[in-house]
Amino acid sequence: MNYAIILSGGIGTRMNIEDFPKQYLEVDDKPILLYTVETTQCTPEIDKIIIVVAEEWRERVISWMDEYHITKFIDVANPGETRQESILNGLEVCASYSKSDDDNVIIMDGVRALMSSQLISNCVKQLDEHEGCMPVIPVNDTIYQSNDCKKIDNLLDRSVLWAGQNPEGYNLKRYLEINRDMPKEKLALIRGSSEIGFYYGMDIGLFPGEDTNFKITTPADLSRFKTIIALRKK
Repeated sequence: MNYAIILSGGIGTRMNIEDFPKQYLEVDDKPILLYTVETTQCTPEIDKIIIVVAEEWRERVISWMDEYHITKFIDVANPGETRQESILNGLEVCASYSKSDDDNVIIMDGVRALMSSQLISNCVKQLDEHEGCMPVIPVNDTIYQSNDCKKIDNLLDRSVLWAGQNPEGYNLKRYLEINRDMPKEKLALIRGSSEIGFYYGMDIGLFPGEDTNFKITTPADLSRFKTIIALRKK
């Protein structure tokens, strides 16, 4: 069984929209979250969908699942104080349904609205060979290390640097265990889902990501997304 956890519990402060989460903004008369959910629904390898959503949005999100015929949706999870705590809450919900130690979990941001179904499928297939996996794209800009943002402290070789994306996939049982094991104060410091997997010695495989699989975080990202959707309609 392959579970998908879609993270939709944040408030998106960098979008500069007061008290309105970016994932619920409408583009072409559809909430951004639903673009991600529909792609997940259409991916054959995904069996069940859990959405991490804040209490005040829960009723509305659940109603969208009916309206958009998201038949793989089974439950919601509460957001945590941090992204990784939200993931842990989602993992606990997955575990309450899981019947096998071989079940997998695929974790994705609700605002990666251009993520393709093929990318999700590729993520699931990587789990035949690895305990975990994540899509990556090459770093095209020259990267400098600076400890104070005033001078260069180190030069980095971009040929061995990769930018991580999601969806990220893991064996559900193993990934839940290490998230439960990590102290809350350390869990709060985790920024990428695979970071904790690497920390605990999981075999994390890398596979090609997609340039269009960007996270809608800023007004510029939103504008880019709107332009792409308009071009696709034409």
